[in-house]
Amino acid sequence: MKGFGNGPPQSEYRNCLQSEGTHHLKLKMYLEFQAVKKIYYLILAVIGVPVNLLAIVILTRGKCGLSTCTSRYLVAMAMSDLMVIITEVILWRVIYYYFGYSFLDITPVCSANYFLNYAATDFSVWFTITFSFDRFVAICCQNLKTKYCTGKTAAVVIGTTGTLLCLKNIPWYFTQEAGEIIDSVPWFCIDKPSIFTDPGWVVFYWFSTFLTPLLPFGFILLINALTVRYILVASQVRKGLKGQCKGENHIDPEMESRRKSVILLFAISGSFILLWLLNVVDFLYYKITGKDPNEYTNSEYMFSQVGFMLRNLSCCNNTFIYVVTQSKFREQIKIIVKYPLTSLIQFMNKQDN
Repeated sequence: MKGFGNGPPQSEYRNCLQSEGTHHLKLKMYLEFQAVKKIYYLILAVIGVPVNLLAIVILTRGKCGLSTCTSRYLVAMAMSDLMVIITEVILWRVIYYYFGYSFLDITPVCSANYFLNYAATDFSVWFTITFSFDRFVAICCQNLKTKYCTGKTAAVVIGTTGTLLCLKNIPWYFTQEAGEIIDSVPWFCIDKPSIFTDPGWVVFYWFSTFLTPLLPFGFILLINALTVRYILVASQVRKGLKGQCKGENHIDPEMESRRKSVILLFAISGSFILLWLLNVVDFLYYKITGKDPNEYTNSEYMFSQVGFMLRNLSCCNNTFIYVVTQSKFREQIKIIVKYPLTSLIQFMNKQDN
């Protein structure tokens, strides 16, 4: 299992100091890059929490012109992204960078955060998958659309997926052991040696890695490819039926509705692919070469860390996608922003009267 990137900053620092061949230039580069990450993750936390809360509030109001099933998937995505920001960014990094060691470094607490961190990441990824599949069915499978693309089905899919992912990630809690015992209290989390050699743990690790991010990455690419293929074929057929191939200009409500769904689908799934790409490439490089991450060169280490930084950034961008692609979402933001001022004016008018 990788030593850099997936652990807390304090474990990265210990690994850097203990790795063979560590030299002044590498340590200096590492400390400089940690300073950049310190600022980056603070900004991510400051932006990520309010934008995801804003998305949850607006989408739960149901006034964005989206179907019930779409709204439920988007709310689930926003809640899982918020969970990642809290567990991975705030509790895992910001707390250490700005407050140093705390009760969060007590081994049981740290182990619990491992579980929450992995579970939140899985939620974020797989709720994106369930949304993408729902939109794929809505666009490409008209016969299945009326039965599958419903609010009830969305609730069942989200609940089932969340439950299974929680159960799947429980073993992560037991992969850690205390790094030090201070006054009979276990502190810090380090990987148990058995997880590298025990067949059960090796299988679990490979299963977890296949489930996130390899399978979702390939699945989204496949879904997008099939959607593009269907749209190209369907567009040609409908143009022929409407006579647009002869230059006539007809408004097609079906195509317009489909266009909006496609824009939202491609924006969300496309950003997921782009922001997870470096992390997936780094994982494949690590597995193919078999190189110990603690012995990465400066450029390899930077590439790995930027991959994790972009992966965490994916938990902040969906709200901005809604702002760009959904006009009614923008209207709801204006209403929420104006509400405090409107309420204040009304209160002052009542006081004057």
